[in-house]
Amino acid sequence: MCKKKRFLIETVFETAKNELPRKSKASVSKYLSLLFEERYDFSRDDKTYSRFYTHLVQNNDDYNIDDDALYYLSKYIGYDDFEDFCNRVHIEGDGRTTFTMSLKDLSDKIQQIIITVTPTILLPEFMKKNGLGILEMTFVLFLVTGGVVFSNGKNSKSLGLISGWGTPSTNKPYMYWDKDRYMATDSSSLGSQVEVIPMNEYVFKYLKKITRPDTLTTANAMGKVWYDKSDNKVEFFTSFGRHPENEKALKDVSERILENYAGENAEP
Repeated sequence: MCKKKRFLIETVFETAKNELPRKSKASVSKYLSLLFEERYDFSRDDKTYSRFYTHLVQNNDDYNIDDDALYYLSKYIGYDDFEDFCNRVHIEGDGRTTFTMSLKDLSDKIQQIIITVTPTILLPEFMKKNGLGILEMTFVLFLVTGGVVFSNGKNSKSLGLISGWGTPSTNKPYMYWDKDRYMATDSSSLGSQVEVIPMNEYVFKYLKKITRPDTLTTANAMGKVWYDKSDNKVEFFTSFGRHPENEKALKDVSERILENYAGENAEP
């Protein structure tokens, strides 16, 4: 059971890393905390996810994870629940892993698409080396196994159902920065004055510029606000990541920055 929990946590973290500009344990843990609360209404602080990774993956120790957390962690990477995950992942004594997965289409009806592969290295390790998320890994598995099993007898044309799995709620492939937030778009080109980038669900939902820095205080901003200082001008944002315009990494807000550039001292 310990090996399967370790595999679960490692796969969850590797999947999340492909959705983030910063891939540290702290960044992924905070991302999972916010994402699970938003997507599943499941609340755990970021330190909880960090402890899961530290004990199970880094220290290779057994660690207790409550049933609710196991359920949503499994669901995040495409399984019905932890029992389904355990039934479909088989870890042999020599380190080989048999990985079987079912995907759902947008209507949440189970499509009987089952993919099985027995690699010579653990999947999260393979994903880490190749920079693959769980969706990209699915297509790799198609190539490795050379086939997909459909219970309804349909051929590979049904693969089109997979394209919608895990996409942002906007169902649009691109986004662009518009003054204080990202806007979704279907077009990859909106003119030379607008930089259009691939949709990132987390960034789209959570990264916004704070237009009223005079409302920020140490009580409501510490640990919840990030900033960029360029040309002696400070801008505040609601999430970690990169500045949408100059691409500099945003920094955690400090009491000194708040004291000098926010609250009553903020520029009108």
